[in-house]
Parts: sequence; C-alpha cells; structure tokens
Amino acid sequence: MPKPVVPEEKRRRRRPTKSGTVLSERLIVETALRMLREHGSSGLTARRLGLALDADPSTLYRYFRGMDDLTLAIGDALIGQALDGWERTGEWRADLRAVGLRVHAAYVAHPQAAALTTSRVTGRPNELAADETVLDVLRTAGFPLPDTVRIYHAFIDQALAFAALDAAALALPTDSLRADEDVWRSTYGRLPRAAYPRIAEAAPLLAARMVDSAYPTALEMLLDSAAAQLEAL
Repeated sequence: MPKPVVPEEKRRRRRPTKSGTVLSERLIVETALRMLREHGSSGLTARRLGLALDADPSTLYRYFRGMDDLTLAIGDALIGQALDGWERTGEWRADLRAVGLRVHAAYVAHPQAAALTTSRVTGRPNELAADETVLDVLRTAGFPLPDTVRIYHAFIDQALAFAALDAAALALPTDSLRADEDVWRSTYGRLPRAAYPRIAEAAPLLAARMVDSAYPTALEMLLDSAAAQLEAL
C-alpha cells in the first residue's frame, strides 16, 4: 500500500540536511532530472536520490507516494518548462505551433526523462494548464466542441510521440547514434538505381533530412488540416 503523502504545510524539514539544504518537491524533481541525465533511468532510485540530496531515502515519501509518483512529477515539470515564458498572441495557429514546439523541445532536452514520462498522464497542475490552454485556443478560434477534442487529441499525442521518438534516438550512445545517421549516406546513398529507383533519386535529400526531427513538418501538416476544417465551417 502506498504511503500517505504529508500535507504541503507539514512537508518542510525543521532543519536542513547535513549539507545545509532544505528539501522541497521542486528540488527533488530537479535532482531527479539531473540523475536521469547523468545515469539513465536505471540510476534513479530512492537510495541514490537520497544520497544526492544528502537525506535519508525515507524522507522522499514526505513529498511523493513512491517513485512512480515522482515520475509523474517529473513529467509535469517538463510541461511546466515548456509553458514557462509562453505568451498567447491570439492567433490560434501561431499559438498552437508555439505550444507544440515548446512541449517537444522540453522533452527532447531531457531524453532519459522523456522515455519515462511521455506516455503518462499526470493530472498535475502544469499538464492541466497545458490542456486547458490548447482546448481554449481551439474553442476561441471557432472549432466546434467535437472537432476541438479530436484536434486536441491529435495535437497532444503527436507532440509527445515525436518527443519520445526523438528522445530515444538522443538517448543512444553517441557511437550508435552516429552509426544510425550514417546509414542514410553509406547504405541508402549507394543503392543501385535499377533496383531502388525511388530511393536512389531521393537519397541526397533523405541523407539531409532524416537526421533531423520530422516533428515541425508533421505539426504544420496537422495545422493545415485543422485550418482547412475551420474554413469549411
């Protein structure tokens, strides 16, 4: 049975850790993100996190019900980073483009954390704020409610799916990532035109494009489709 989380007003330690640090949910999440970046998901345990914070591992349960609850908080923190500094312009397409690119970038900046969190639903404040924002942008633009929900679904899942794909590639060892990218030149670029005419004619463009994320292109295609639907109303 998961341990009950201590209410917010009772969480703060009455004295700092040995290193002088006063724990907070934000500090724990930031430390967890750093550990994921440096050691990967296998390196994130309550014991190691406690050592990094100079605190007893059991102290973490004053803030989170368990490591899975911490994982949800990490995902919510990434969404918060995406929304930080974003301002609505009132032009629905520009606003959705900015939100999508920000969400994708926030996850890709933390590949190991993205692998753990892109498939999760946190129900936490930043996620709720992002969902409310996207839904409101679409409704304010004039989309009917059923279309709003359908486009919202595609928009969110597209951003997270590409973030997961791109983050997985970035999480590979450097040699493996470079080897994968080189296949577009060393293999695809040398295929015989007689056997693979379409690949052969596209090989230079494939080699240039396939090493980058397709998310911006996919996002524009989704927005094009949504704009066409709006014009047809």
